[in-house]
Amino acid sequence: MDVAVTELRANLRHWLDQVRDGDEVVITERGMPVARIIGINAMSAIEELTAQGVIARPLSPQRSRAAGRDLPQAGRSLSDLIAEQRR
Repeated sequence: MDVAVTELRANLRHWLDQVRDGDEVVITERGMPVARIIGINAMSAIEELTAQGVIARPLSPQRSRAAGRDLPQAGRSLSDLIAEQRR
């Protein structure tokens, strides 16, 4: 649902009730969307995609470093690192 800022101000209780009922309210200013109000319990994009089966949760809770790669040493310039990779 779209609502102008002036309408939102005038009828805030009504629009909050709409959000509480599960609707998403897009606030517009001069016809352009500027903000969105969603319920506090609305699923995040990650949760929604997981529920739809589009993505899956990671098998391991921790991220691993790139296999066999060491982190760059402090004090080396970016130019040196790039030159080394090009050799």
